[in-house]
Amino acid sequence: MTRNPIGLRTASTLLAGVMMIYMAGCSKVEEPARAPAAETTLGTEVDDSLLTTRVKAALLDNIDIKSLDLKVETRKGEVMLSGFVDNQSQVDQALSITRTVPGVVTANNSISLKGEPTTIGTKIDDGIITAQVKAALMADDGIKSADIAAVTRDGVVQLSGFVNNQLQIDRALILAGSVKGVSRVSNEMSLKQ
Repeated sequence: MTRNPIGLRTASTLLAGVMMIYMAGCSKVEEPARAPAAETTLGTEVDDSLLTTRVKAALLDNIDIKSLDLKVETRKGEVMLSGFVDNQSQVDQALSITRTVPGVVTANNSISLKGEPTTIGTKIDDGIITAQVKAALMADDGIKSADIAAVTRDGVVQLSGFVNNQLQIDRALILAGSVKGVSRVSNEMSLKQ
């Protein structure tokens, strides 16, 4: 395993910590009343945010893993890794590293392999599609969009995260599929337990 220099590890950990604090302060949106999902306490949410930060820092510490291509989401110690990577070795390393982080109860693999290299134009198109999918999710009052991550590769949109109910999953899939340029939607979302 090739490790990043200490300065890069320190900067990565600091950046991840600042991002965690920012996300914790900005992620709460007033939601309309609906059937309650499995409850978590503020302490559990803080623990999950901290665990997410630790997993991201551990992944950033390994130069062989393209960790910026991965999404890390945590609910009650259950960590979901999603996104696109170059090869199965990167998937295996990411899962192995995640499982070694103290506090991780389980590590779920929702990572997809990239396949053929893409052009700059395709990457730009994928970025636009991702932005449009996120905007569509945010505009729908029936979806808690902060719980759903979206990433696009060659027109394939991958949705991941922990959501309150099956209706949100179904609605998110329909919305993402209706965005121009989406060739397929991959569902990697899980119900909150």
